[in-house]
Amino acid sequence: MAIPRSRNVLVAIALSAATVAGCSHFVQRDEFDAAIGELRATDARLEAQLQDLGRGLQSLSDKYEASISRVDHGNGTSNGIRIDTTAAYFDTGEATLSTRAKALLDDFAHAVNRSHGNAMITVEGFADPAGTAAFNKRLGQRRAEAARDYLVKQAGLHPMQVQAVSYGEAENRQVRPGATGKRGRDNRRIALVVDYPGPQVSISSN
Repeated sequence: MAIPRSRNVLVAIALSAATVAGCSHFVQRDEFDAAIGELRATDARLEAQLQDLGRGLQSLSDKYEASISRVDHGNGTSNGIRIDTTAAYFDTGEATLSTRAKALLDDFAHAVNRSHGNAMITVEGFADPAGTAAFNKRLGQRRAEAARDYLVKQAGLHPMQVQAVSYGEAENRQVRPGATGKRGRDNRRIALVVDYPGPQVSISSN
């Protein structure tokens, strides 16, 4: 199993080359150009992977009423894909996966394992605004962890490639702002984010 490292390594190499060139009066252009060339090649490779994965996940759109979109992590590049769906929702105060949510996770893991085993997965957990913000943050984490554990233990993803985070009742992430109870069902959900952060190194699958 291969797990990605941050592309910051390449940036550091490029900057180091430029720094050395400035400090010594010798322009080590070949090293700098090589680092920049590798960075650009990596960007092109990641873009191709994202496009391919997007096509592979397209079947989830109709089957689970999923919205598939690109993610910008704030570095000026779109290096991730987000899957939002109302199929993976939870009952009020609960963190138990429904049968439909499990089916979604199975199909998602199958698409990733088929040809994108190096991808990093983030499961995001959410809650409606009922209850305190602290409680909802914990509840969102429990929901994300339930999905993460299912992806690893039942769907076959590597434990080091799946992480769980909670956004609780974050207003800017609510599907139906302020809604609770039956109307707020879509706020009590998980979302899946797939990333290709950069170059890859091999790790043991044990």
